[in-house]
Amino acid sequence: MNTAATGLSLDHFRSVAVLKSDHFSTIERGFWRGDAGEVEAVLRRIDHVPWWTRPVARSFLKREARALARIGGAGIGPKLLASAPEFLVRAWVPGLPMHLARPENDAAYFREAKRRLIAMHRTGVVHNDLAKEPNWLRDAEGKPRVTDFQLATLHARRSLPFRIAAREDLRHLLKHKRKYCPTALGAAERRLLARKSWANRVWMATGKQIYNFVTRRMLGYMDREGGGDALYSAPRIAARIAEHASVSAAAVVPYPTARGVRLYAFVETRASLTADEVREFLRGAGGGMPVPSLVQIVARLPRGADGQVREDALRLVAENQIDLVDHLALDAESRRNLAELMERRLNRSDRRLQS
Repeated sequence: MNTAATGLSLDHFRSVAVLKSDHFSTIERGFWRGDAGEVEAVLRRIDHVPWWTRPVARSFLKREARALARIGGAGIGPKLLASAPEFLVRAWVPGLPMHLARPENDAAYFREAKRRLIAMHRTGVVHNDLAKEPNWLRDAEGKPRVTDFQLATLHARRSLPFRIAAREDLRHLLKHKRKYCPTALGAAERRLLARKSWANRVWMATGKQIYNFVTRRMLGYMDREGGGDALYSAPRIAARIAEHASVSAAAVVPYPTARGVRLYAFVETRASLTADEVREFLRGAGGGMPVPSLVQIVARLPRGADGQVREDALRLVAENQIDLVDHLALDAESRRNLAELMERRLNRSDRRLQS
């Protein structure tokens, strides 16, 4: 469906929540009203981006709209509901990103992911950004889906550029398979992983450096690379915070920033404890104890039936992916606690544009 042809406008979209806002687009979750009534949908709009990023933003939007329209029923990406020069609307795909779903030892997931990826390539669409785990979803049925087609390219024939790009898509999928399900890797897949294409080697040596400088340093664009030793310190930091007399529980989880992965501490206390006091407590521990970049004081952390803190839910909050919380199995009390926590979260991505 193309809005230019039907006369539809953003009046047909009922927004429920702003999920993300950066220099290239604003993403909102809500409902799209079409001929068959309202359906759950996601809106990407570029009408509020800075003028100096608008040409790139429009290119990204056009790429995504064309790619989603092309793959249609391939079953790997969301369905395109509407598109226009300033926005596009796609169907909502319920599921969790790979780094939270963690399809460990799930050979069926990766087998189906490979099948769907090949089906997408047969339509002439290459994703070009599948190295990022958040771009892979595990839907409500446990099946693989892909999101974020802003860098996708369309090809009319199986040219050399297409074959190289498609190979990179597959290689990135196999890297995830090696991480989560290494025993299911076949001999041919291992050989493919061992041989990077010449185009990839050139990109890593030249273009990737420029890309990182522009996106991370100049624009503050976020990804999940570069966790470093801080990630491995998270359990130790949480344990140390929990030793504070006023703390009943603590969790420390990673979140992405323009300069790599940082740590976000959620501290449960019913006393008048402040974030600065938590930081001072950590600094007094000695031994070079890292101090989380963000510290949020809460009255109650979400817990599972076993009483353990739900770090998967807290990671969604830390990464500002609150739209995915609905897919977690939480009891009513934990949902109430999480709702209050989300309302006061400290990592709202749209603040980068307001500063």
